[in-house]
Amino acid sequence: MQIQRYVGKISGPLLDRIDIHIDVPAVHFKELRGKGVPTGDSSETIRARVIKARDIQLERFSGDGVFSNSAMSPTQIRKFCALDAESESLLERAMLRQGLSARAHDRILKVSRTIADLEASENISPTHISEAIGYRSLDRNYWS
Repeated sequence: MQIQRYVGKISGPLLDRIDIHIDVPAVHFKELRGKGVPTGDSSETIRARVIKARDIQLERFSGDGVFSNSAMSPTQIRKFCALDAESESLLERAMLRQGLSARAHDRILKVSRTIADLEASENISPTHISEAIGYRSLDRNYWS
């Protein structure tokens, strides 16, 4: 309830400008104590993946004055965020069901492109679109 009151004070256009918003649940005591904590990639592994993704982006935008996916223009989004039919359908359904704005559409595509880059994937797949849509939780859960 507190979150809904707080988010209710944020205007729609301002909320639209936030690329990623997710709920973060409280950490359970056992997890804090290191018991039952799932292990993931090491910081070094993640760092290497991020550096590789940044290099991919620097090469993609070479000479354009853009250095990351987040700064793509609408023209660049159309050029570098091409979708297959399944991804297109998934994004369209999310737009309709969640009542997302044009700005949210572009943000989802930029985040999807970044997720694909982190996986060193040349193309955006439905899983990338789905993950990026999932990062719009404030649109879905609180802003209606």
